[in-house]
Amino acid sequence: MRYNERELAVLSRQPAEKAAEIHDEVLKKRLVKLVVNFLFYFRTDEAEPIGALLLEHCRITKEEENVFSISFIEEPERKYCFECDSEEQCQEWIEALKRASYEFMRRSLIFYRNEIQKMTGKDPLEQFGISEEARFQLASRKQ
Repeated sequence: MRYNERELAVLSRQPAEKAAEIHDEVLKKRLVKLVVNFLFYFRTDEAEPIGALLLEHCRITKEEENVFSISFIEEPERKYCFECDSEEQCQEWIEALKRASYEFMRRSLIFYRNEIQKMTGKDPLEQFGISEEARFQLASRKQ
């Protein structure tokens, strides 16, 4: 994926959906910050991120009581592991990371679109002129 480093740095400074100091796979304490569908990680004493993971086409897995990992479909042998302070914090991170992907958001939009349509008889996306776009259709409804 191509990206602009300056734009990514600006995005990393946006308000986070979730942030905490947790340990990475080499047990270094890192500030980890979830912004939209990017997981940024920082050295605890620096303002610029040292890395970012785009949370698309990935698998979030609970490894141990308070450890979760992120692996990518294109590179399943490479895992990014993070150790939390508690099992509860670990579960909160897993849930937040799973909700962060574009695909999750797309499926949620489709679900709520269908629920609103059942209740009102109207397609809520029609007013925006996008109701027929393929990205807003269930896979079985694509033509």
